Amino acid sequence: MNLKTVKSFFFFLPAVAAVFFLFLSAAANASDFFVDSDGDGYGDTQEIASGYSPVNPQNIKIEKSDMDADGLSDYWELIFKTDLLNADSDNDGFPDGQEIDFAYNPLSGSKEKLSASVEINLQDQKLRYLVGGQVWKEFSVSSGKASMPTPTGTYKIINKVQKAWSKAYGLWMPYWLGLDKGQFGIHELPVWPSGYREGAAHLGVPVSHGCVRLGVGPAQYIYERLSVGATVTIK
Repeated sequence: MNLKTVKSFFFFLPAVAAVFFLFLSAAANASDFFVDSDGDGYGDTQEIASGYSPVNPQNIKIEKSDMDADGLSDYWELIFKTDLLNADSDNDGFPDGQEIDFAYNPLSGSKEKLSASVEINLQDQKLRYLVGGQVWKEFSVSSGKASMPTPTGTYKIINKVQKAWSKAYGLWMPYWLGLDKGQFGIHELPVWPSGYREGAAHLGVPVSHGCVRLGVGPAQYIYERLSVGATVTIK
């Protein structure tokens, strides 16, 4: 029994199983179930069920395989139904991975947008960036401390300010995304006028005054990908 056969027991892992059934539902007829696209001696459905790419003959897990080098792993190619062997499925000049990252439909050359939203879980102190309903990225945050908790609920981003100033606390809040009439928001770790950046050691711990703090890098990433009107769910 070789490695691929042994790892077929991972069939029941939720993420792999989801891709497996997605692939089965897309098959045109029963003969498609026995296709071996990469010619490695294993059928496509067997490889997907075992967590491997159906187009990569190497012994590499599907989430690590990117056969067309478009920044979208073969796992995500199956999820978004893009071409696993074509870096630009819609031939619009932008690789599939870049389009997904900015919530554009990689199957449409007309700049059609996919849904882009954020979910913040206060219990595990995580912000999740969703594209087309799929969790695309995840970052640690620092939400409000016990005496000043971050409000829960569903909100819309009402404004964006690259470097917002807090009159209440006398500090800068880079990459501000305002929520709930601007009463609180999402922003990068705050910076005092002296240049001191607060909270770098507290990501993952609720210590803020109610806002949701993101680290340096993730805050700019989220700021550049969410538009005014995007949905933010806090629970």
